Amino acid sequence: MAIIISMLNHKGGVGKTTSAINIGAGMVELGKRVLLIDLDPQANLTVSLGVPRQRYTIYEALRGESELVPYTVREGLDVVISTLDLSGAEMELINEAGREFILRELFESIQEDYDYIIIDCPPSLGLLTLNALTSSDYVIIPLQTEFLALQGLAKIKQVIDKVRFRLNKKLQIAGVIATMYDSRKVLNRDVVETIRKYFGEKVFDTLIRDNVALAEAPAQRKDIFQYSPKSSGAEDYLNLCKEILARTEKKVPV
Repeated sequence: MAIIISMLNHKGGVGKTTSAINIGAGMVELGKRVLLIDLDPQANLTVSLGVPRQRYTIYEALRGESELVPYTVREGLDVVISTLDLSGAEMELINEAGREFILRELFESIQEDYDYIIIDCPPSLGLLTLNALTSSDYVIIPLQTEFLALQGLAKIKQVIDKVRFRLNKKLQIAGVIATMYDSRKVLNRDVVETIRKYFGEKVFDTLIRDNVALAEAPAQRKDIFQYSPKSSGAEDYLNLCKEILARTEKKVPV
């Protein structure tokens, strides 16, 4: 039975898609079978992995026109792609009965095929994100180590708590990832200290260092382990995956 994780932050540019891709790829490096779900209408995850346009995307699945149709990127790593059409899904599904549970129902037929399902949520807190949270076991929050990235943390926590209370009792925060970290910058160190005060042990020990290879890999349509396996980015994401495995394969205190 797959463990389902939502990558969530309603602020863009914090490393959410980069983390979704490379956590997925890192899990594969550790012998896991992984499905990535691109739930963002911008389709950055789909583009970053070089997946060609498919007949069926997450959009058709949410509308009930198809099942989830994974595309194999490489052995052990599949992806359900996104499309710009998804931007209209929230309005189209607004009157749908049980609209918060559509994604959960879609997962039922494929959960036995994977060890982990990782959802790249859109940078908003609308119906698509609500579907992701309602279907997930865990939430991971990528957070850029800059001052503005701290704004809205309380709102994210509030949304997660509401979903847990009303829609998904099992939902937990697996952890917070500090991304784009440069130990030479006082601000970066201060932000990490601040989020550790706010989230405590929920903050992962592994800090994702600012690394040019992480920015270059999507241009080559590769994950960091394919593009630059000896880079600090690959090292950091592999260590992070080991932490995630330790936290999600046993229950994390709420």
